[in-house]
Amino acid sequence: MTAAENVCYTLINVPNDTEPPSEVSLKADLEKGEIKAKTEALKKVIIMILNGEKLPGLLMTIIRFVLPLQDHTIKKLLLVFWEIVPKTTPDGKLLQEMILVCDAYRKDLQHPNEFIRGSTLRFLCKLKESELLEPLMPAIRACLEHRHSYVRRNAVLAIYTIYRNFENLIPDAPELIHDFLVNEKDASCKRNAFMMLIHADQDRALDYLSTCIDQVHTFGDILQLVIVELIYKVCHANPSERARFIRCIYNLLQSSSPAVKYEAAGTLVTLSSAPTAIKVPPLTYLQHSTPTSLSLMLLLDLVMDILRKTLQLALDLVSSRNVEELVIVLKKEVIKTNNVTEHEDTDKFRQLLVRTLHSCSVRFPDMAANVIPVLMEFLSDTNEAAAADVLEFVREAIQRFDNLRPLIIEKMLEVFHAIKTVKIYRGALWILGEYCSTKEDIQSVMTEVRRSLGEIPIVENEIKKEAGEGKPEEEVSAAPAAKLVTEMGTYVTQSALSSSRPSKKEEDRPPLRGFLMDGDFYVAASLATTLTKVALRYVAIVQDKKRQNSFVAESMLIMATILHLGKSSLPKKPITDDDVDRISLCLKVLSECSPLMNDIFNKECRKSLSHMLTVRLEEEKLSQKKESEKRNVLVQADDPISFMQLTAKNETSSKEDQFQLSLLAAMGTTLKKEANDPMASKLNKVTQLTGFSDPVYAEAYVHVNQYDIVLDVLVVNQTNDTLQNCTLELATLGDLKLVEKPSPLTLAPHDFANIKANVKVASTENGIIFGNIVYDVSGAASDRNCVVLSDIHIDIMDYIQPASCTDAEFRQMWAEFEWENKVTVNTNIADLNEYLHHILSSTNMKCLTPEKALSGFCGFMAANLYARSIFGEDALANVSIEKPIHLGPDAPVNGHIRIRAKSQGMALSLGDKINLSQKKTSA
Repeated sequence: MTAAENVCYTLINVPNDTEPPSEVSLKADLEKGEIKAKTEALKKVIIMILNGEKLPGLLMTIIRFVLPLQDHTIKKLLLVFWEIVPKTTPDGKLLQEMILVCDAYRKDLQHPNEFIRGSTLRFLCKLKESELLEPLMPAIRACLEHRHSYVRRNAVLAIYTIYRNFENLIPDAPELIHDFLVNEKDASCKRNAFMMLIHADQDRALDYLSTCIDQVHTFGDILQLVIVELIYKVCHANPSERARFIRCIYNLLQSSSPAVKYEAAGTLVTLSSAPTAIKVPPLTYLQHSTPTSLSLMLLLDLVMDILRKTLQLALDLVSSRNVEELVIVLKKEVIKTNNVTEHEDTDKFRQLLVRTLHSCSVRFPDMAANVIPVLMEFLSDTNEAAAADVLEFVREAIQRFDNLRPLIIEKMLEVFHAIKTVKIYRGALWILGEYCSTKEDIQSVMTEVRRSLGEIPIVENEIKKEAGEGKPEEEVSAAPAAKLVTEMGTYVTQSALSSSRPSKKEEDRPPLRGFLMDGDFYVAASLATTLTKVALRYVAIVQDKKRQNSFVAESMLIMATILHLGKSSLPKKPITDDDVDRISLCLKVLSECSPLMNDIFNKECRKSLSHMLTVRLEEEKLSQKKESEKRNVLVQADDPISFMQLTAKNETSSKEDQFQLSLLAAMGTTLKKEANDPMASKLNKVTQLTGFSDPVYAEAYVHVNQYDIVLDVLVVNQTNDTLQNCTLELATLGDLKLVEKPSPLTLAPHDFANIKANVKVASTENGIIFGNIVYDVSGAASDRNCVVLSDIHIDIMDYIQPASCTDAEFRQMWAEFEWENKVTVNTNIADLNEYLHHILSSTNMKCLTPEKALSGFCGFMAANLYARSIFGEDALANVSIEKPIHLGPDAPVNGHIRIRAKSQGMALSLGDKINLSQKKTSA
């Protein structure tokens, strides 16, 4: 073992005032001392070796005078000594003295005392010398049959470690342990054996589990935990095995061990997506969680909200004196997130930190130089959202701070080759093309592009790879000649040479070529724009005509080879016409190099970015102003509190609901204008269920709460007969559930009664409540009578509320949501803005597109809408409408609205609502 490999893993402090013992005194104590003296001497030897001392002269003394002793303390110390003492010569050969040590431990493995056997087996797990272990293998195998479980479980551990490190010493270990597991009764031994099979031979572990899967719930908790681990691994690797183990996991959920319940609940979610399976883990966690784990599992949204508000508060309070301290703390936290396991909440936290650093840099430009190098590393992050936030920050920083441009360009070129996502790659290309202004930077950009593109021409290079050209001749092997019979009855001989090339793993393509081969040619259009910008700038900087032509020609060659690739059949998807037009335009610009095109490519693009950043800054200031205006104090801190029980009688004569008013005041809200007259508001929600000529008249007041609907049904007997067993029978359509069946009533002639029914709501979608009233007429012998009720339609708008999200979050949800509903615009409204506002008021959605983007008139309009239900469901909509001017000024708006949601019911219900309310009703 070399000096570098001989690591020191233990240091024991020795007081400075004590004189270290000499080797002679230690040798005397070890040879002639009593048990106590030998013990102390051995401890000193161990401490000295751990602290780096070389004591080769004591090795044989310990073997002769200490190793034969049977004292348990000495045995323990010797195990530590043999673990740390050098066992090889400087050239790596085993010391001759170790043969005697090996013989001593063979005897210990056969010792009648189970403690000595077990501790020796644990020691053997730490040996790294196969020459020492080989003579001990028969004794180790024999320990599997020892009467004491302590010896057997340590024997399993020793066999597992030796098999893992030196498989040749015990090649049949999995079979041996499987047979041992079948006959073993002790829980700890079975656990160790099963754990070994999981890691050494998973198929044997599954074979054993299949024989006892119905008895798993009777096993000890330590074995159950290992079984859950195996099921989790198997189902992750092979999802088709899930049905085989689902019942076993359900049985383990009934275990008396909280640890087993936790692991089984977590594994159940990976096995099944059924509603009953998804409900089990939260309930299990709630039963056994500590407050800390509860806060992590159930209050993550609240925690993220608190973090967001804390960071915002820090930004509000920060000044030029303490901003450096805040930036240092945020940088440390950002670096920490890069070293933890990827998780959705980690990504959200990282985005919060990046945005806060972004805001700090904008407000305090001096801090940007410290922040940029840290954040640029995240451009190569696999999480696109975090990398996109960093890219947006870098783009704004490079535009705002001229002095930081060289630093940003340098860091961008460093991480450019490591960018993994195509969207970030496009953004980085744009930044490099827009802001590289020196000859060296432009040449570096071209170098990185060629490095990322690979060998060109691309088509010829890819065809060569597919054809296998360049392979060595040894791969062409001679096969036996095959004789074929022709129609004439004669024989022809086939060539004996057949090219049999072994299949090799496809070489990793450079990133840009990989994007192109996947059919993503939008990045090619961005590359063409970048190359055009830097080529035009290079021509203006470099005076040498030959070098100018060389650079422009290389740029045009890259664009031409990409066009050729796009038209070939090699990529997964062909190039689009838009991308072809863009690349062709760039080729034409480079071939002509006109001053007008130079201004458009190198000046107007940057002006557009500057204008966009200015508009965004104005919008942020405007939104902050609106927020500050909204923060009006509704209730003063010293306002008197009105207690209903202490209110004077003359004050309670008002018709208003005092409890409702108190509740609204506590929540900081007030009643709507139309609710000033409570009786009028209730009348607006009354639904007539039967006709006036029906024997039983019924009407219902529908009161919609957040998660339930209360039906207050008035039933009137319009006959001269007594109605017995008058029952309101209801049914629901949609995600509604009737809580309990209303009790039957007896109605006297022309009598009336109120029946209340509760309906639970589980999700946001249009629901229908329908049913009938059945009754018996007193004294009549006929069958029961029935009156069919009109349907009660539950409006989705009662559950949808306007909400806000960022553009990046909107795009991410738009890509993730699987249900889409496309609604064709059919309206009598002739103005684009008027139609948009009508849709917003009808659907309770919020327009995310800024007002400035919607201002003016061009005949077209596109806007993004967003809303969230009280159940936490998101609803997205994209309005794409136009005004057909050729049909006249009174022509109605046409176009379509695309709705996306996570659930089908949400998408369909929102589409139905838009369809019903598209046309403007005349006043």
